[in-house]
Amino acid sequence: MVFQTPPPSLKEEAALEKIEELRRQLRSYVAQPRRWVGQVRRVLGARAIQGSNSIEGFNVSVEDALAAGASEEPMEAAGEDWQAVVGYRRAMTYVLQLARDKHFGYSPQLIRSLHYMMCEHELEASPGLWRPGSIWIRNEAGGDVVYEGPDASDVPALIDELVAELAGDGGTPAMVRAAMAHLNLVMIHPFRDGNGRMSRCLQTLVLAREQIVEPEFCGIEEYLGANTASYYQVLAQVGRGRWSPDGDARPWVRYCLQAHFIQAASVLRRVKESEWMWLQIDELRERHRLPERCMAALYEATLGLTVRNGSYRATLRTSWQEEISNQLATGDLRAMAQAGLLEQHGAKRGAHYRAGNPLEDIHAQARSERKPIDVTSLFYFGEDDRDT
Repeated sequence: MVFQTPPPSLKEEAALEKIEELRRQLRSYVAQPRRWVGQVRRVLGARAIQGSNSIEGFNVSVEDALAAGASEEPMEAAGEDWQAVVGYRRAMTYVLQLARDKHFGYSPQLIRSLHYMMCEHELEASPGLWRPGSIWIRNEAGGDVVYEGPDASDVPALIDELVAELAGDGGTPAMVRAAMAHLNLVMIHPFRDGNGRMSRCLQTLVLAREQIVEPEFCGIEEYLGANTASYYQVLAQVGRGRWSPDGDARPWVRYCLQAHFIQAASVLRRVKESEWMWLQIDELRERHRLPERCMAALYEATLGLTVRNGSYRATLRTSWQEEISNQLATGDLRAMAQAGLLEQHGAKRGAHYRAGNPLEDIHAQARSERKPIDVTSLFYFGEDDRDT
């Protein structure tokens, strides 16, 4: 038996409605074919990759996560950090392809294949293979065992049950189904390593298949990466130290719904800010008579990202479907720097660019009216706070 989905309460139903309202607003932006939406999507995908890998101690910058997504060379990342990000990007790219596959079906082989893509560089993780023996999760600080997975001999049957749940449970809301898939996979802990990354990847796959909104806009990897302590805390609460599928999964479901609410509100806010910033940046570009394609670099610099020749060309290629030469990209970047919109650092192959004062001012103004995201009412009705 795997962890069972708790019956929905008034609280969960109300939370789902509030999240859906945010999703409806997001869809109205995402559905429109505007170039800045494509760049927001690209950055969100990079932040998801960065967030999920940071939980496991693989730390890279957003710029390097973007480079991994565009098959470019990293700016700083190296060794295992870079290989982990590239592997996760490979698996997530496949997830995005599967999102619209008419012949899709969940299977143990799919889970193993995603794990192989993710951990191919880690031979000690036995990529694509179920673990051969027992597994324990230890507290890094004290070395104490905090969780013991089920017997290795039970793993194939448990995965079969998880797959059957995913294939047949069409009446459960997608966000709850995705949360339960994450919980069951991470608690079964079927692999020697990479179980956390695989569980977050599976959660995103379930969401992507439901096509709630564009896949890059619906995941919670970025939130989990920024809130690792609470993420581990709720998993420990539900896991109870060892494989206990008869336990109450409701705290985990509510945690994920809260994460979805905060992430959706945050993304919606960023999307609205991006629309305003794009218009302000475009006015500057026109004033300096720069080509329209320069918006690709100017926008990312405004977000605080470092721009290089390769990243500029990659953005044009992936978000604008436009190819330009290395020489033309160099000329564009120099023109933007001469206009004072970018600041050049380094020289020749090491040249990179950051936002100049006019772009920094636009970014600061866009964020000046931000208000904290209020989650206090997400599961609260007042004095009569009953569940049914």
